[in-house]
Amino acid sequence: MTDLRSLLMSIFFATAALFTAGCAGSIPPAGSAAYEPTEYRMAAGDRLRITVFGEEALTREYAVSSAGDLAFPLVGDIPVAGKTVNELQAILIAGLSKGYINDPRVTAEILNYRPFYVLGEVAKSGEFPFSDDLTVQQAVALAGGYTYRADQRRVFIRRRGQAREETYELTADRPVFVSPGDTIRVGERYF
Repeated sequence: MTDLRSLLMSIFFATAALFTAGCAGSIPPAGSAAYEPTEYRMAAGDRLRITVFGEEALTREYAVSSAGDLAFPLVGDIPVAGKTVNELQAILIAGLSKGYINDPRVTAEILNYRPFYVLGEVAKSGEFPFSDDLTVQQAVALAGGYTYRADQRRVFIRRRGQAREETYELTADRPVFVSPGDTIRVGERYF
């Protein structure tokens, strides 16, 4: 009877190990970009406030189109998807300097960031607003914290534009940063 119990327990643990290994993606190396805060890059749906000093007609809110372009008077459609705010400012200054405005001074700021999503073993799954330097722990706090069944040692994140989710180990000395459009899944602990 003891041999049968040992055999069944071995089969159970082997099956559990295979199941959890199949569900988890690969763990990115320590030097991965996920462990460093990144500068926000614009994409479709972002809203910006662009100020051209001394030019009230050009100063207003703008939206990034679904194609990733920004329609700006005098300059035309600017492909901004994947660019930072500083890169956009440089493009606008260069475009306006071409015979339109002498020494243009331009500032741009993001009015609303794309959201990120948290699901799984959290108190309140859903869509949440992104903010700069947001960590996974802060994202989980926005979602009401972990449930009692949550695995608090790792999370699964599918980055915007990726087909697969990756596994990220959560440690106090190495935070994991969230990017706009990320889907964070908090799994259930097994033991």
